[in-house]
Amino acid sequence: MATAAVIDFGSFPSLFRGEPVRPELASRIEPGEFMASECDQCSNGFEGIVGSSAALRAVLDQVRLVAATEATVLIGGETGTGKELIARAIHMNSDRRKRPFVKVNCASIPAELLESELFGHEKGSFTGAIAQRIGRFEAAHGGTLFLDEIGELPLHLQSKLLRAVQEQEFERVGGSRTIQVDVRIVAATNRDLKAMVEENRFRADLYYRLAVFPVNVPALRERREDIPLLACYFVQKHAARMDRKIDGIPTSALDALIDYDWPGNIRELQNVIERSVVLSAGPELRVALPEFDGKTSFVQVEVHASNVTDISERARILQVLKETKGMVGGADGAAARLGLKRTTLQSRMRKLNIARQFC
Repeated sequence: MATAAVIDFGSFPSLFRGEPVRPELASRIEPGEFMASECDQCSNGFEGIVGSSAALRAVLDQVRLVAATEATVLIGGETGTGKELIARAIHMNSDRRKRPFVKVNCASIPAELLESELFGHEKGSFTGAIAQRIGRFEAAHGGTLFLDEIGELPLHLQSKLLRAVQEQEFERVGGSRTIQVDVRIVAATNRDLKAMVEENRFRADLYYRLAVFPVNVPALRERREDIPLLACYFVQKHAARMDRKIDGIPTSALDALIDYDWPGNIRELQNVIERSVVLSAGPELRVALPEFDGKTSFVQVEVHASNVTDISERARILQVLKETKGMVGGADGAAARLGLKRTTLQSRMRKLNIARQFC
């Protein structure tokens, strides 16, 4: 049985040994870059942010630029891209770093409770209000308030939030005393707020007040060269937590991870790596590739050393089949996109254990 090339964590600063993961990607990772850059980022207020791609570096440059100001920041990006880490980095690189960083997920709190959560309430202001309670704005005084999923904020609260952001003052629920605070606002969303403004589902004045300095976090598919670093970071993290000894990742498995489009972004990658660590009984990571959802179901097999050389081809075929909704033949089918005869592709699918529901 052929031995697969692996990334060896024992000599991880040099990263690649034997067969390269991808020449154009490997050339971008300097010796010692992962360990050194990760530690540098942690010590400089970028804890948990791993990567060296141009797309990520551009975002971090924006973070450094805006952190030194008091400007309100609106962070955009798909779900799972790490928007909270960027918000925290803005806080940690600002003059408010020694003051509170308070976060509120506007999507996870029931609409009827969100006003009290943000602004607090007075005793007896509603059923169950048995004592006075301060809100997140007061808790964040002197620091940063991170409003995650701001696109989910109910319309009836948006005017009160606008006043609090703009004037730095508000009243608690059931109260008449105006409370003044000193809070830096950072908001985040995976929604298109401009479109929501046009549809009258989000106030235009609030949008423009929040979007003083917009920062867009790239999707993982837009920074594929960071996937090997992220994969190794998550392997080390979860292996240590589970008391597992994982010495390396097959480089062909990393190629497959790089080729996948990651609709769930870094969160999905982390979940896949965690599942892979659970499945790995030996020192080499046994990669559990993501499962595809949709009308066409494909049988996924876990990858180990005996079949690791076929991972990249298998992942590519699965991706194209997903794009074509399972259609193999025809001008717009998977075979045409891959430059193969229909019968050749079907043969490769059988060899690689790819089953199509109507094949």
